[in-house]
Amino acid sequence: MRLFCFLYIILVVKKNLFELFIGKLIALPLWVKQAVYYRLYLNMRENYCERFIIKNADNLFAFYNPTVTFKGKTELWDRKSGLDTNIYNFLRLCSEGYSILEISINTFLSVEEVAKNFMFCLEQNYIEKPESDEVYAMGGFIAGKFRTGEYYKINGSITIDQLEQAVMTQRHLDDRMEHKLFGKILIELGFITEKNVQTLFILKADSKKRFILDYSLVPKSELLQSDKEKLEAKIGLLEKENDALKRKMTHLLHLIKQDNDE
Repeated sequence: MRLFCFLYIILVVKKNLFELFIGKLIALPLWVKQAVYYRLYLNMRENYCERFIIKNADNLFAFYNPTVTFKGKTELWDRKSGLDTNIYNFLRLCSEGYSILEISINTFLSVEEVAKNFMFCLEQNYIEKPESDEVYAMGGFIAGKFRTGEYYKINGSITIDQLEQAVMTQRHLDDRMEHKLFGKILIELGFITEKNVQTLFILKADSKKRFILDYSLVPKSELLQSDKEKLEAKIGLLEKENDALKRKMTHLLHLIKQDNDE
């Protein structure tokens, strides 16, 4: 399992799978696209996600293209910090103009995992902070950095005073052993609608799911020489651990056999 995980994170993807998929979708006859659009609309409406049906992608986290800073480009080039390969893959794809959605699909990571890389790179000043408060708030919320109230405060849905009022309300309820979820409190105070909270948590739950558009389009992995050397070293350590474990098991079985013989 450890070896599989190590192999999994060092995939270097050469194709934009999302663009390949969209190309196939756009090539469909108009009547098919019309039917697909209508069914998607009904599904979004049934799940109270109509507010995510937008024509302007500026405030959509999935369509955001992170901009790599000079510090980020330097780290990507030198790799002096020895970061996780997923971080370097994230920075590389950002530098090539990939969006969050495209990075997720091309690295076979969930949007939640990509959001965590996004927030880490923001904190390290490897990428620029988004101009859109909604993009920044959503990235932090999906990554688990921001709680419900923080998300709504950062994107401007509620004020600091309203957030403090909701926090105090929750504390009073907790003191009376009547705990309520923070989103529920925001709804009862009239700051946020129930549908708004429902869509937010549907999106967060779905962000945990991995999504592969077409297994036939999955490109072959390619290892950099440095990654190959690290992999060989890792395999060597695992082989030594397995040999040591085998010796311990053999010795243990020998002792058990001796006790039985006696």
